[in-house]
Amino acid sequence: MYCSICGTQLPEGAAFCYKCGASVASRAGGQGGSQAPSAQLGASQVIAPAGATALKCPSCGAPISPKFGEMVITCEYCGTGITLGDQGWKDIQKHTMLPAKVTKDQVTSAIHGMMDKGIFRHHLQEQSTLEEMSATFVPYWIIPVSARTSITAIDEMQQVAQTATNAALMGIILGGMAGGRRAFDMASTLGASSFLTGGLRRGAFLGGLPGTMFFGMGMGMGGGAARKTYQLDMNYNCPVVAMKDLTEYQPHEYSFALDQRVIFDISKIDKSMKVLNGDIGEDVAKAQAKTLVDQLQSQKAHEQHHMIQQINTEMDVSDGELLHVPVWFARYDHKGKKMVFVLDGNSGAAINSIGI
Repeated sequence: MYCSICGTQLPEGAAFCYKCGASVASRAGGQGGSQAPSAQLGASQVIAPAGATALKCPSCGAPISPKFGEMVITCEYCGTGITLGDQGWKDIQKHTMLPAKVTKDQVTSAIHGMMDKGIFRHHLQEQSTLEEMSATFVPYWIIPVSARTSITAIDEMQQVAQTATNAALMGIILGGMAGGRRAFDMASTLGASSFLTGGLRRGAFLGGLPGTMFFGMGMGMGGGAARKTYQLDMNYNCPVVAMKDLTEYQPHEYSFALDQRVIFDISKIDKSMKVLNGDIGEDVAKAQAKTLVDQLQSQKAHEQHHMIQQINTEMDVSDGELLHVPVWFARYDHKGKKMVFVLDGNSGAAINSIGI
């Protein structure tokens, strides 16, 4: 079968196109070979109440027994994904995977390169002991977020120009003061306080320059620069690891190669690699995605503007998909210090590194 929107070839019974995201057919429609009505395309079906301890896979009928805390489960027989939401257990319409392409030797080589990078870390790898290395398929929620950030900041070019002008004026004034004993005598006679307030208001001079200039410059340093409003609009496919205990696996500024994802097919996964379930549902993942995007927008804003006075971000969050990613995990010990590496088993790039 083929996607009617972009023409991508899809497996029989596919509920959506993994390339363009268009709905294709419901599971019932796919199994019967007919298209479901447009109003039902992509709709998830509730298969069990929230408190169910035993349920059946909506695709193959195999028994599924959720463990305590699990909210995302992949059927170990056919690979169908189900998730626990407000209405109970539902099948996941958008369930994809990234193919595993990186070997253990390639991962080891990449980690060794990271460990020995830099002149102060020569032979770090040789002096470290590998304690654990494993590869698993980890579930991530991919949450689309559209962010619009309004930034109010000082115009930096104008601020630089104003500072330079103030500095030049200060030099002239101080030079005049050095040569003008009468100004200091006046200050001694009237007192600094009365001279800088009453005297300057009456047009007193310091070294031949109006005192009001000195007074205005001192009070106006940095205060007269123009404020400008900037806009930072970004779209994200924000990955949120679907397991609370796997905080090391959470990307920060890393993006998976979503153009390489395919519909999840458990038969294409090496039997030596375990497929993990999750304990973070889509609603919680959406909230976490908003927090992550807010941090990223703030970071990008401060990289572009160094004198920010106000920042405000609005976001639109769309329904996500469940993506299983092959992830390599490695832990080393270096003289009692632990180093952790988490690598993308599809691209070979580092998702995270801790302790190095």
